Amino acid sequence: MTHPTLTARRQRAALLGGSLVLVLLTACYADPRPAGTASAAPRPASTPATAATAAGLTAQQRLNLLADTISTAPADTTDGLPYTYLHLQSWTRASTTIVRTDVRRWRHDADGSGREMIRRAPDLHGLNHQPTPQERQEFSRAVPHTLHHGIGDLHPHLSGDIPANPRELIRLLAPPALADEPAYPRILASGIVELATSQHLNPRQRATTLRALAAAPHLTYNKGTTTDLAGRTGMSFQIVADGSTSTLLIHPDTGDLLAATEWVNRGRRPGLYSYTLLLAHGRTRSPDMPTSPTTAAAVTRLR
Repeated sequence: MTHPTLTARRQRAALLGGSLVLVLLTACYADPRPAGTASAAPRPASTPATAATAAGLTAQQRLNLLADTISTAPADTTDGLPYTYLHLQSWTRASTTIVRTDVRRWRHDADGSGREMIRRAPDLHGLNHQPTPQERQEFSRAVPHTLHHGIGDLHPHLSGDIPANPRELIRLLAPPALADEPAYPRILASGIVELATSQHLNPRQRATTLRALAAAPHLTYNKGTTTDLAGRTGMSFQIVADGSTSTLLIHPDTGDLLAATEWVNRGRRPGLYSYTLLLAHGRTRSPDMPTSPTTAAAVTRLR
């Protein structure tokens, strides 16, 4: 099912014609240029975040509008460097236990080799657990373990180029044969999360991913502000299907995935299935250096 997409200019004109006043407080990003250079041009008064978070839009319209007006992130300047860098923190179900992991991963894009630095906080027994910001401090106290991976050992979620056509991307992320099954929306949401948390996505690829998410059945938008465990506020989209609730938190300017949650609502073992923070992504010259800051690590506040 397709949904009509307004261009950013037409959308803003429609909002102004209705005398709608929107207020957006966004985080300020540091200017990476040396002191004494000319300041950057001011951001336009009506930004992609303003349009995508406006009142009266459907979840599908918000995602498609953001995809049309997506902005670049600092990490996008790292394109062309050989290693993909990811920093993830996750709470993941393992039988009746929640496993808490902090992973920094460097993957050589050409041959699939690389390095991981992993910290494990103590496992938690029981599944009815809501992760808290305070828990993140336990990762810094854990002893790091380094794993070195040989050629072909580290893989992105999708091999090869990510298609620009959202329909083609959807077919790769969720089997078309399952399109009529109750689990299909959950599988598609999970595929989108796996894609974003396994490789750096450039603006075009993030836009395609947003359009793929917009096509997911049972998609809704959670009004108001939603903040993840790292204190970042974004646009929250939810899919309730197959006895579970999947929630994706999207940066309202760059389209970056900030956090994702899956909660099992019923069955023999209801409770948390997974919670993932995507704290940084980009590319580096070697597996021994961090990436540049990303907008995924910035705090954007919506009103």
